[in-house]
Amino acid sequence: MSVAPWPLLPSVLALAAMAVVIVLAGVRLTRIAETLSDRTGLGDAVGGALLLGAVTSLPGNVTVVTGALGGDAGFALANPLGGIALQTVWLAIADLVYRRANLEHAAASLQNVLQSIVLSAMLAVPVLAYATPTLTLGWVHPLTLLIPALYGYGLVLLRQMQRAPMWQPTRTEQTADADAGDAVENSNAEDPGGPGSGDETSTARLWAALAALGLLVGAAGWVVGRAGLSVVAGTGLEGGIIGFTLTTAVSSLPELVVLVTAVRLGHLTLGVGNIIGGNVFDMLMVALADVAYLRGSLYSDAGPTGLILLGGTLLMSATLAAGLVMRERRWIGFEGVSIPAIYVGTILLAIGT
Repeated sequence: MSVAPWPLLPSVLALAAMAVVIVLAGVRLTRIAETLSDRTGLGDAVGGALLLGAVTSLPGNVTVVTGALGGDAGFALANPLGGIALQTVWLAIADLVYRRANLEHAAASLQNVLQSIVLSAMLAVPVLAYATPTLTLGWVHPLTLLIPALYGYGLVLLRQMQRAPMWQPTRTEQTADADAGDAVENSNAEDPGGPGSGDETSTARLWAALAALGLLVGAAGWVVGRAGLSVVAGTGLEGGIIGFTLTTAVSSLPELVVLVTAVRLGHLTLGVGNIIGGNVFDMLMVALADVAYLRGSLYSDAGPTGLILLGGTLLMSATLAAGLVMRERRWIGFEGVSIPAIYVGTILLAIGT
């Protein structure tokens, strides 16, 4: 489906405006999702994955579908990959905010480790699909069906782990209590208008507010997608590069806002769970992009650039998983240095192809 691109300057202004909308919505989303996680008994790690991870991923999701329907395979594939990569970089930024210890050490959660492993498995699927371009089910690659299957099975494993964990992280004086919401509750108590202030805001109203904010950031994602495709047309740059960097930087802002806010309020596991859960959820958008891309195999049409971006994202995810397992005590661990370096190196490799 081909649509006329917008002029370059209005497209850039639209991206800037949507960045503001997404940031403001992200602050409110943090409070609402934290309260709902407590009231539903999901806990911070699972709540971060299901509530914050899903809703804050909406701008990027809509951007992906917009790119796929617009016929740009590189742009459509690069957006979810860029979201996963950049949101992983956000953890390095959050490490700078949380100065008391290494963030991956303090936010000890086996659920987050498991999600990182599931994410690595999901990222391997497009590699196999890229290498087998002749396999098709209609216009969709059959291996695409593995992505939602792995996501669903990962949620089942998460729930099992929460109910009957077979391993427990060693607690230290820097380990944050994932079940203690004291910091957030105290903050909400000082803010009578916040969703966590007593029982003033009903659970039904919180769900309604979450849905309304989801619609708002989803609409912002459509604008980001249209503006991003217009930047590709106006500058002549490859869609994969723009998708992995510019539009991803805008659409992934909710994850940064939620992470920094949660870390400042002391809910470390919720913040890290939001990033990792959002990354796993973003992989579903790779499957949706393949369905929405009607010109053939999304993976092969994305070309070598898409494969480079995929490899770099997989390497970053594996590095994060290693950091969660190692739990270095120092302020900035090896993952805090390696992840941004891999991100920059991936972009340089993609530009050089």
